[in-house]
Amino acid sequence: MTLSACVVAPYRQAEVVYTQPVPNEAEITVGTAPPAPYVEVIPAAPFLGAVWINGYWGWSQGRHQWIPGRYERARPGYRWEPHHWAQGPRGNWHLRGGGWRR
Repeated sequence: MTLSACVVAPYRQAEVVYTQPVPNEAEITVGTAPPAPYVEVIPAAPFLGAVWINGYWGWSQGRHQWIPGRYERARPGYRWEPHHWAQGPRGNWHLRGGGWRR
């Protein structure tokens, strides 16, 4: 007598976290205003509890470069403060780094 078995196990997709290199904490100051933000299509969350972090205009190689949005794991007790550009009193633009804040 030959026995055969089949086990059906639910497929578990590997957890993916989209991350960017951590920006330098130094504030960036430039003389050029950032372009208007891109309208990003937010993909489906890759895991339960994922938090979408919007993209922003960074500064690299002497010009504004779009840093795409990403998902991160929520951090209890913290809120995400987005990167943003602010115009200074002398007309220069300052990039203030985003991050998780208590």
